[in-house]
Amino acid sequence: MKNILLFVALIAMTLAACSETVATEPTSTPDPLIEEGIKVYTARCAQCHALEPNTAIIGPSLAGIATLAADRIPGYDAITYIEQSILRPSDYLVEGYTDVMPKNFGRELTSEQFNALMAYLMTLE
Repeated sequence: MKNILLFVALIAMTLAACSETVATEPTSTPDPLIEEGIKVYTARCAQCHALEPNTAIIGPSLAGIATLAADRIPGYDAITYIEQSILRPSDYLVEGYTDVMPKNFGRELTSEQFNALMAYLMTLE
């Protein structure tokens, strides 16, 4: 009887080991629009806006901006607030910061660069 139980246990362990599958994480494909947005952020925004929470360089941190922006101005969703903050930065200053953001991004960025930057900023939740 002891040998039969040992044999059954051995078969059960063998079957369990054979049927075990290794879970692999799917590899995400980078979104080219967001990749371009990172480049625009790095070239045009990173010198003044950090991505780490509670870190101010010259302007406020952009950590969590996609979430925070939705509650900044009544009636504005996150996209509208962020767009307006880039195109008309003097309209809505974050408390504690002065009005030093360049006013010409709307003219200097191509529409593709602007859309890419917006796509990237909306990933910062």
